[in-house]
Amino acid sequence: MEFLLKIVSLLFLVIDSSEGTTMANFDQYSNLNYPNSQPTQSESNTSIERTELIDFSSNTTNSKHYDRGPYFDISASRNVTALVEKTANLNCRIRNLMNRTVSWIRHRDLHLLTVSEATYTSDQRFTCINNKQTGDWTLKVKYAQQRDSGIYECQVSTTPPVGYTMMLSVVEPITTIIGGPDLYIDTGSTVNLTCIVKFLPEPPPVVHWTHNNEEINYDSPRGGVSVITEKGDITTSYLLIQRARKADTGVYTCSPSNANPQSINVHVLSGEQPAAIQKGIMTTKSHGLILFSLFICYCLTVY
Repeated sequence: MEFLLKIVSLLFLVIDSSEGTTMANFDQYSNLNYPNSQPTQSESNTSIERTELIDFSSNTTNSKHYDRGPYFDISASRNVTALVEKTANLNCRIRNLMNRTVSWIRHRDLHLLTVSEATYTSDQRFTCINNKQTGDWTLKVKYAQQRDSGIYECQVSTTPPVGYTMMLSVVEPITTIIGGPDLYIDTGSTVNLTCIVKFLPEPPPVVHWTHNNEEINYDSPRGGVSVITEKGDITTSYLLIQRARKADTGVYTCSPSNANPQSINVHVLSGEQPAAIQKGIMTTKSHGLILFSLFICYCLTVY
């Protein structure tokens, strides 16, 4: 009996020692794995910083420019002025167009004029030209008339469509010479011809003067002939001819380079009076005699 008790005690000792070794090994392995399962504070910060860097990096891949779609370059003026019978150019510059279509529409009657570079109106004066390098879509109106004035829209086929409106003003310049159509000057006097040009989109680069359809030579041996031109919203050109003589008689024409010409007849007199002036003098005298006669009659009646 005592022998059996010793054997049972030995079995319990073996079991206890085995369990202790197993727990010890388990704790050992657990301690080895712990750092991987529970990160330290520095490792946690590194992980967070890496996440923020990735988020920031994704934001720097900025697709906003591409997502916004086509947009208009609005640096140019919306107001365009053109001359009658000249070509009017309405320029529309578009960025990031991609595969969209550009159309020009006239607001007055909502008429579709062009689609891309094709004309969609029976009026063949309207055409659209595309410059692929600059992104310009230019509506050209040939032989512009005053009835072409109004609002035009450059439209892009987005959903919904986006548009850019422009105002076209077609004007006809007016050229006048003060004192026309006939001017009478005494011999030896100074001829001062004043030419005024209005309603121009820009001042004329040059104003030409001619005498009997021949260009005036300001450096001729005759001398005393000069021109002064003041440019602005209203352009004024003065032709001065000193010591007028009979040879200076004739037709003088003022021709702005971007406006219609105007002429005047200059008569240099040698003491004689033209029929028009004589007629005016006779008419004035007749009126004076009539008034004087009426005054005499009134006085006789009163007294």
